[in-house]
Amino acid sequence: MANNTTSTSTSTRSASATTAHSATSTSAPSNNAPNTLYHDGDIAFLILCTALVLLMIPGVGFFYSGLSRRKSALSLIFVSILACAVTSIQWFIWGFSLSFSRNFASSGFIGTLSNVFFIGILDQPVVEKPHKIPDLLFALYQSLFSAIAVVLAAGAAVERGRLLPCAVFMFVWATLVYDPVACWTWNPHGQGGWAYAMGVLDFAGGTPVHVVGGCASLAYSMVLGKRKGHGTHELNYRPHNVASVVVGTVFLWVGWFGFNAGSALAANLRAVVAATTTNLAAGVGGITWCVLDWRLERKWSAVGFCSGVVAGLIAITPGSGFVPVWAAVPFGILGAGLANYGTKIKFLCNIDDALDTFAVHAVAGLVGNILTGIFASKDIAHLDGVTLIDGGWLDHNWKQIIFQLAGSFAGGVYSFVMTALIVFALDHIPGLSLRVSEAAEVMGIDDSEIGEFAYDYVELMREVGIDGGGAGSIMDGVGETGSMFSNTQLRQQQQQVGRSASPTAVAGARTFTREDTKDSGVVYGGGQTSFYQ
Repeated sequence: MANNTTSTSTSTRSASATTAHSATSTSAPSNNAPNTLYHDGDIAFLILCTALVLLMIPGVGFFYSGLSRRKSALSLIFVSILACAVTSIQWFIWGFSLSFSRNFASSGFIGTLSNVFFIGILDQPVVEKPHKIPDLLFALYQSLFSAIAVVLAAGAAVERGRLLPCAVFMFVWATLVYDPVACWTWNPHGQGGWAYAMGVLDFAGGTPVHVVGGCASLAYSMVLGKRKGHGTHELNYRPHNVASVVVGTVFLWVGWFGFNAGSALAANLRAVVAATTTNLAAGVGGITWCVLDWRLERKWSAVGFCSGVVAGLIAITPGSGFVPVWAAVPFGILGAGLANYGTKIKFLCNIDDALDTFAVHAVAGLVGNILTGIFASKDIAHLDGVTLIDGGWLDHNWKQIIFQLAGSFAGGVYSFVMTALIVFALDHIPGLSLRVSEAAEVMGIDDSEIGEFAYDYVELMREVGIDGGGAGSIMDGVGETGSMFSNTQLRQQQQQVGRSASPTAVAGARTFTREDTKDSGVVYGGGQTSFYQ
């Protein structure tokens, strides 16, 4: 094994699997009084971290919702919490067993079904020393990691995907993609997963969550096809609700303390280092992305800052419990900087990755994995008292970066190929076609699939006749974007299509779709109809 361990029963290489490297217990119930096996402080700590990770899931939903167009804003929030429900059920049925079963398949690829329905893990400790937490709590904690990866993959259906096939995709994808990658990265039992045995360092999910989720989103987007109007002015729009993006970022930033620090599985000094590096990388990443955007636009973009925060958080994830605090600075700079430039990849591939999930998550995750191979320190890893690793370049372990690259590319390629196959297969099953009709897409996923809206005025404007019909106008799609043009530009466009000064003054006049009124008094109230002057 690559790591310099005294035995596989006393060391841990991956935080989410700190399960690991200690003596594994059997699946039979313990003869000891259950509560005497555990440390109450560590249990309380991990329960709190579990709640924080749960907060990240709607955080992703609000972040993506703000980036989208308002006619599909609710669907993205709904998909995020739907993913949590579907994945929790899948994890209970067989996801945990396939990822972390003690009776491990000899292939090093995937676990067995020995712990389906959480059989045999009720009062068993994850490891008897030093992390005295029950395996059942670890299973709950890890289920939310799976849910986040599923949200990232399913987010590719934004503004054009049906919800029922998306829900089926979540279950199948978690089983065939996330569970094997989590197993080979983190499962310590038996000979361990092949990446784990090789010595790949991944503290909290750089590959299983972010690289895998980002590549899956790219594949889903490729098979699903482009949104109506892709490549035209119709989709050249700004986020419809920047406040929602900021709220989502706050949820993610707070939740990430549970995501990274909690992966130590104990309230110890290693968890403190993980929390500190997480916070520092987020701040550095936000400022880096913001500066890069200012260089081009001379504007201090709030969306750019939020994107950078998320990229910094993603980059530090695999190394947060392995690297010294100061290393969070290069993680934040390079993670956010390269993710910023990674947003161009979708144009090179001609794929409509609407939310830049690949650029932010896969690229930043890959950067974080590589930097972990450089900055990993055996001293930091041993702060929990048991973990023994060879470290990275800081400890003259030059081959560690090769292991990191192997783990990253294996996870990314496997995810992309398997996701494309899953989506293609589902699309050819009767009743599970992935994409809504063109009319439903123009109407918006909120209306066509949910029948409810994120904003009351979306439905109100339709009732009072502001919603337009038909297509083909030079203004078609501008209303979808809302903020693509200034009010002056919109009035100029309005004159070109013969719009009157009042939305209902001329019978038969071509009306704009509901989002054209984003800046009008009809939307925001106040009795001002400045748009229709």
